[in-house]
Formats: sequence, C-alpha cells, structure tokens
Amino acid sequence: MDIILMLLGFGLLVIGGEFLVRASVALSFKFNISKMVIGLTVVSFATSLPELLVSLNAALNDSPSIAINNVIGSNIANIGLVLGITALIGTIYVDKTFYKINWPAMMVFSFLLYYFLYNDFKLDAVEGAVLFLSLLLFIAYLLKQSDGIETDDSIDTLTMISNFKIVIWLMIGGVALFFGAKWLVDGAVVIAQKIGVSEAVISVSIIAVGTSIPELAASVIAVIRKEKAISLGNLIGSNIFNIGSVLGLTAMIKPIVVEDTEILSRDVVWMLLFAGLLLPLTLFFKRHEIKKIEGFLLVFLYGVFIYTVFF
Repeated sequence: MDIILMLLGFGLLVIGGEFLVRASVALSFKFNISKMVIGLTVVSFATSLPELLVSLNAALNDSPSIAINNVIGSNIANIGLVLGITALIGTIYVDKTFYKINWPAMMVFSFLLYYFLYNDFKLDAVEGAVLFLSLLLFIAYLLKQSDGIETDDSIDTLTMISNFKIVIWLMIGGVALFFGAKWLVDGAVVIAQKIGVSEAVISVSIIAVGTSIPELAASVIAVIRKEKAISLGNLIGSNIFNIGSVLGLTAMIKPIVVEDTEILSRDVVWMLLFAGLLLPLTLFFKRHEIKKIEGFLLVFLYGVFIYTVFF
C-alpha cells in the first residue's frame, strides 16, 4: 500500500508540474514579465509549498531536525539530483541574469542561513524575519529588473489563454503538487521507518527528495517544452524560497533549534558545495550551457552525498 501511495504521489506531481509550467508561461505573457522571473517566483513558490508544509509541521511537532534538514536536503537535491537529471534529458541554457542576479542571490541566502545557524545553533524569530524580508526584497528587485518577455514561436498560443483558465491551471497544479508530495513523503517515511532509518537521515534524504519531486517534474517538463529559462530559474528560485520563505516563516512561527551538530558539519557544507559548484559548471565545459556531462557529474556527487549520509 505504501508503494502504491508513493506511485500515486509521483503521478500527481508530474501532472501538477505540467499545469504549473503552462500557467507560468501564460502569466509571463499576460503581465509582460520574463519567463526567468516567473520561474524564479511563481513556479518556485508553488514547488516550495511541500517543503513549507513539511518543515512547519515538523517544527510545530517538536522535530527541528526534520524542519531544517528537509530544506537543506531539498536544496542539495534540487541541484545535485533535479538539475542533474534535467541536464541529462536536455541542454539547459544559462543567460546573463544567472551570473548577475540569480546565482549570487542563492549564495547570499545560503551563507546567511549558515551564519544564523552556526552563530547560536538556532534560527529564531528575528533571523527568520530577516530571511523572509530579504526574500520579499529579492522578488521586488526581480520585478523591477524584468525586461519583458522572451519570444518563442512554439508557445504563441498561450498569449490567447484567458485569465480564468490560468487561475484554474494554477489551482490544479498547486493541489496536485500538495497531495502528490504528501502521499509520496508519507509512503517513503513509512517504508524508511520499517527498515530502521533515523529521523535525521530520513529528513535529509528521503523526505528531501520527496519534496523536491515537484521541482523535478516542473524542470523536466519545462526543458522538454523548450522553456529554457524556467527550468533553471525554477531550481535557483526554489532554493532561495526554501531558505527565505520555508525556514523564514517557520522560524517566525516557532524558533528552530539545531539538535544534531551534523547539520552544520556535514549537511549545510554539502548545500554550500553544490550551490557554489553551479557557477564553474556553467563556464568550464561549454560556456553558458549545462549539458549531459555536467548533469552526470551532479548526479554522481549527489550519490556520494547520500552515501555519506547513510554510511
């Protein structure tokens, strides 16, 4: 039954990702906003909802390790697993906003989280508010810097989509992602507990991968549909949203205490490593592109990370 629940959850996440990408591209036309900004905001927020619900629920139920490691593990999975798999499926093109805005912002949020946690081994309400307000400022800056839509003949039909249909698509995508993530995580947790895996390991690996499935679905569908900007923008934006909104809002509601020191000595270090590695990967093999060789390297490194967690 648990396996069936996981498969149903995965199916819903794929459906949700399809509706979310279509609605997001349509929105970029409606409001004359670049698809990169839509990927960094609308898609990222929707695909980060599972992390928010999991972390908030964990914090309120006195499971701080799950609240923190869910986000850290998800950020690692977004780059190592999701971006890696997406690059293996199709080439991801990197534009100038990645170097000037997106990647630097992700690094700032990542190091800010590390500093807050390392400083006093907790994330309190004030620090959570700083993260959340920083996210709002980042979104405002993106909207101000948006230079209009990119032309793409393959999606011209989306210019005629009604506002009502876009809202319906967003609702379908959001609901499918919510229940898909919940069923996938619930099934995975039960299976993991049956084989005797600890809560900390579950949160940074299985739960994190489960809550990253929406990003995987949205990114894979985006790259298949040739939505080049959304596939990368979604992942970077999701990492920023995970720290700014998920941990920020959770800490504002209830402070998160670091109970397991390996969160700082191992997990956060891996998160910073993957985030930092993203820049040279876009420049080393073939400039401004992430292709199969980079994808393989990311997936391999993610496998190494999972090995260190379990063994």
